[in-house]
Amino acid sequence: MDILGTNEYSAQSTEDYYDRAKELKSFDESKAGVKGLIDAGVTKIPKIFIRPPDELSQELKSLHKDLQVPVIDLGGIGKGNRHEEIVREVQAASEKLGFFQVVNHGIPLGVLDKMIDGGRAFHEQDPEVKKGFYTRDHTRRVRYESNHDLFQSRFATWRDNLNISMVVSNHIDADEIPSVCRDIAIEYMKHVTNLGDTLLELLSEALGLKPDHLTALECNRGRNFSCCYYPACPEPELTLGIYNHSDATFLTILLQDQLGGFQVIHENQWVDVQPVAGALLVNVGDLLQIISNNKFKSVNHRVLAKRVGPRISVACFCFGAFVPPKLYGPIKELISEKNPPLYKDFLVSDYIKQFRSKEHGMSRLDYFKL
Repeated sequence: MDILGTNEYSAQSTEDYYDRAKELKSFDESKAGVKGLIDAGVTKIPKIFIRPPDELSQELKSLHKDLQVPVIDLGGIGKGNRHEEIVREVQAASEKLGFFQVVNHGIPLGVLDKMIDGGRAFHEQDPEVKKGFYTRDHTRRVRYESNHDLFQSRFATWRDNLNISMVVSNHIDADEIPSVCRDIAIEYMKHVTNLGDTLLELLSEALGLKPDHLTALECNRGRNFSCCYYPACPEPELTLGIYNHSDATFLTILLQDQLGGFQVIHENQWVDVQPVAGALLVNVGDLLQIISNNKFKSVNHRVLAKRVGPRISVACFCFGAFVPPKLYGPIKELISEKNPPLYKDFLVSDYIKQFRSKEHGMSRLDYFKL
């Protein structure tokens, strides 16, 4: 996409904008990411990371509050009344907040800790080794990058990513994964894939459907694993770790360390999500909101930049079936004369295309409404 597109700051002169383009190019070609800036000893963040004046001004007016995202104990799955309680808890959280945390989810705590350590090891290894994985070619199944939308977004965000894509195929060769985190990544991906199937069963029941309904729709296919690294930021008030957005997924499962900084929108206010030791954060994505016909809510969220760090997280994004193409839309069993479909049918690839064409923070859901 042309980097001289429509996302430049209106207040900038042409000369300023081309300086920005040069800075973006220089940052990208360094292949060192945000971690490289910290290693170089920066005490001021480069201009490409500074949020536009209108956003910074609005931030001063934003209300913030503490509200604990529901923590759901999955230990009673399949056990009579407790199973029914879990389904009701999942339903309430998915309808009202779009987020919940799960404990007793079946993934050993040691695996979670080792995955965090593995992510840290990749991002903190010899920069020359790490650069071998750096690319903006999204057809590469394993890629290291900083800001996938670097040349399209209004500002760069303070994070680097290692992405392991199983979007087109559920199989990936082990030797494609960086050796420094290979074994734990493979183990973690197997565990979280199984957890994804369990969560889809609970969500199916929460919609009043048979447990295998969402799995039969292949909502847990098309997975992408993203290990995010947020270095300590010298001027966190001027930028963000991840900008305000919702997920173009059916389901997202997030492993995060205890540093905090994750926020969700609730009742027009930013809510801090307090990390819970051993818990995984789960959220409804846009695609699940569509097929549930707005019964479940996909909610905007972001990650703050912080003076302390690094913050490390690992997200599992479930995009659904890409190959062969599969048509998705509001689930027929949820549609009635009193509850007509609100969205048209779509291919996941079409939704992702629309997602990438929109500026961050803008909804893609409206585009698919009937």
